[in-house]
Amino acid sequence: MEYRSVYRLMAYLFFAYSTMTIVMSYIPLYFQADGLSGNEVGILMAIGPFATIIAQPFWGFMSDKYKTIKRMIVISAIGVVIAAAGFMLMGQFYGYLIMMFVLFLFLSPLTALGDSLSQKTATLKGVSFGRIRMWGSLGFATTSLLTGYVLTTIGVERVMIPMIIMAVLALVMALTIEDVKGTNKPVTIISALKIGLNKKLMFFLLCVVFISITHRANDSYLGLYIVGLGGAESLIGWAWFVGVSAEALVFATSPLWFRKFNPLSFIVIAGFIYSIRWVLMGMITSPWMVLPLQLTHGISFGMFYIAAFQYVNKLIPEHLQATGHVLFITTFFGLSGIFGSLFGGWMIDGFGLKALYFCLGVSAIIGVAGLMIFNQKTKVNSSAA
Repeated sequence: MEYRSVYRLMAYLFFAYSTMTIVMSYIPLYFQADGLSGNEVGILMAIGPFATIIAQPFWGFMSDKYKTIKRMIVISAIGVVIAAAGFMLMGQFYGYLIMMFVLFLFLSPLTALGDSLSQKTATLKGVSFGRIRMWGSLGFATTSLLTGYVLTTIGVERVMIPMIIMAVLALVMALTIEDVKGTNKPVTIISALKIGLNKKLMFFLLCVVFISITHRANDSYLGLYIVGLGGAESLIGWAWFVGVSAEALVFATSPLWFRKFNPLSFIVIAGFIYSIRWVLMGMITSPWMVLPLQLTHGISFGMFYIAAFQYVNKLIPEHLQATGHVLFITTFFGLSGIFGSLFGGWMIDGFGLKALYFCLGVSAIIGVAGLMIFNQKTKVNSSAA
């Protein structure tokens, strides 16, 4: 069957993102339950993105160099299973610090390379990227919801059990997916490094950071915010389920709306929605009020991610696409994750979570302003050409 490879890739994304959601949604609670402070949790949540900055460009370069994404995904999935098992043997702050670094060396490319393969597969098969990628969102949403109830029963200290299960399932599906062969043009370290000399790409990513910092800070501290407002662990699962289900809907319907405007226009709109969302989050008083606001996650992240991914795709040569894709994802989830986690931990200890969300709103607006300037300069340069 022609589209069998697409279905297998969808299944892989489901379990890969299921693994990721357990880490992002519940690991902070695991650390807090072990008696760590807000600053310590912030440092631990920042070490993962720090590892991402190292890991994702490496795995992207290796994928382009050896013309295989599948093989790198399989190696990463094996690494995640081993690291998650090793995590259970650790304790105290410094032990967690080491294992978070090791875990993210393998966990971060699990989804980044999956998205890159999805983009290539979508182009080859004539399928919408959003409709493939939505299965990652569905995995994230479903597993987040179910894990909330599971941990309410077995205790958050056993969070590694569901994580290992999902990682093993991701590995099994990774063994069944198909590679998409690129060009035969050789890839060297020099050619990959030249991506960093693309001024247009670098300015775009700089603007993206101001928005993605807010997204990643919320990823790290949403669970703590809900619990701080008096909500149960199961409500965290519902919050992620609502938000990521809306995200999946945006991905699924992307063929209907995406091509109607310039991708940069969608990115700016998404940035505005982000800023409004964070201000409203800082104003709520009941944990249940998080749920309706989570609906805007689908519009803000879903629209932003598809548009930005496609825009970056236009700025890089075909034989370096995996490297370019993970560079964007490294910026969004890695660099921004470090700043978001460290700044968030400092804000929580000094001023509280509500103040954090108001600051996130300001950061998103700064990013939007930068993108509007970038968009205007791009139009002027295009007209001059």
